[in-house]
Amino acid sequence: MPVFGLPPSVITRSWASSRHPTVRAISGATPSDALNRLLLIRFASDMGFTLAEIKIFLSGLRNDAPVGPRWRKLAHRKIKQVDASIKRSRQLKSLLEHLLLCRCPSLAVCIQRLSLSPTMQKLQGAGPPSSRSL
Repeated sequence: MPVFGLPPSVITRSWASSRHPTVRAISGATPSDALNRLLLIRFASDMGFTLAEIKIFLSGLRNDAPVGPRWRKLAHRKIKQVDASIKRSRQLKSLLEHLLLCRCPSLAVCIQRLSLSPTMQKLQGAGPPSSRSL
């Protein structure tokens, strides 16, 4: 049965490796430290952070170090990316809603109308949207 969305094999391997004296001496990790890092990786991944960003977050992080400053740095960047994604998603939704109204008699006509559509131009970064569409 998965724990926090992680398969048992991941938890077991992590716990077993952190119990091994050599690994523990090198990393200083306890089973709970390893689990906390796995949970953080899962959480950050679910939030859309890349593995590279997660690696930066975890690099040099001591178990007793405050994590707030690290989160703030990554969160500011991620918020800008999310805002851009939301904007693009709204534009795509608008285009799709207009496609629901498509009455083009042929593909050629549809392509021509799409290329002239203010919605399509907006998606391509040209000009403001208007009510004219397909």
